[in-house]
Amino acid sequence: MPLPNIAPARTMRVFIRDLVLPCSIGIHQHERLAQQRVQINVELTCLEHPAINDDVDNVVCYATAVMGIKAVVADGHINLVETLAERVADVCLADHRVLCAKIRIDKLDVFKEAYSVGVEIERSRAGR
Repeated sequence: MPLPNIAPARTMRVFIRDLVLPCSIGIHQHERLAQQRVQINVELTCLEHPAINDDVDNVVCYATAVMGIKAVVADGHINLVETLAERVADVCLADHRVLCAKIRIDKLDVFKEAYSVGVEIERSRAGR
């Protein structure tokens, strides 16, 4: 549903915190043989509909974003966390109301001495 023309545009942030999924990711042979846990954090800056009216169609739905992220992770082996982050950003920016997507990917089981390793990216609709 197209957004009414409003000025100035108001925004809201939609977020997904600490989504942990099994993922086939990594460049090493042992990473190709077994899935490992990744933790995904997403923050989306979205155009706010001027009249939300308690209607899910008037907001960016985090459940839809989670389903898209799960589909990306399930799509097959990925070598780099950077690639996974880009694919997650693409899924989120597919919604025309999302102006900016900040994506953080953590691999949780790489080093016993560290909680996680990973990457954080920020992509915007203007940069597409």
